[in-house]
Amino acid sequence: MKKFIGVLALGSLLVGCGANGTNSEDQFIVGMECNYAPFNWQTDKETETAVSIGGAGLCDGYDIRVASQIADTLGKELVVKKLDWDGLQPALQSGEIHAIIAGMTANEEREQGIDFTTPYFESEMVMIVKKDGNYVDATSINDFSGANVIGQMNTNYDEIIDQIKDVNHLTPRSSYPELVQTLLAGESDGITAELPVAEGVVQANPSLTIIHFADGEGFDVDTSVSIGLKEGSRGSDFFNNVQAALDQISEATRQEWMNAARETAPTGE
Repeated sequence: MKKFIGVLALGSLLVGCGANGTNSEDQFIVGMECNYAPFNWQTDKETETAVSIGGAGLCDGYDIRVASQIADTLGKELVVKKLDWDGLQPALQSGEIHAIIAGMTANEEREQGIDFTTPYFESEMVMIVKKDGNYVDATSINDFSGANVIGQMNTNYDEIIDQIKDVNHLTPRSSYPELVQTLLAGESDGITAELPVAEGVVQANPSLTIIHFADGEGFDVDTSVSIGLKEGSRGSDFFNNVQAALDQISEATRQEWMNAARETAPTGE
């Protein structure tokens, strides 16, 4: 897999006329937070999968494995740009990046500005709570009626909270580590999470645990994640080539990569 990664200046990215508005036809430029383990995280540890994000160190995780494989299949050099969650879609629209590979779920609002591939991973929506808290025996989302529940800003994590009857929907935070701190500090009673993320959080914080909901008692939400490409690219050679490269990654390999990402994600210890 190609792992020669660099951070490019915005000005240099916008002057050319590559596949998505960049001048780098030999590169596959991907945006992600590098702050959302096990999908992606920032690190200073060199591994077979970690890639450089310039002076900020390295980025690793499941999304890096997927991006590297696609870049390799396309015959391009992978470039990873670390961006805030809210900056991903604008960067895609402006041509700063070619793709978003960041654990992003396609929804009606995002599809107004992004063309999504088929999903590259599917999960389960759960809740993270304190082991010694009042909600450790919950089996339904409505067991959190009256609870202080929080999610990440501008994500499904936040939007689904209002499915809980009489919930106290706390003001969302911009990053997932901030959510965890509210739970540890007793400011929230529960955090919405996809299972791979929840498993990483609990591994790093032994005082927390995961609530799985009974059939029919959980959130009504899509937990699949897809690659986001520039709006209007669907049907183009670029879109079709990225989709074809993704299709070549078997379900067994995807699960193997996620298991490996969970095992190597930082624990915060």
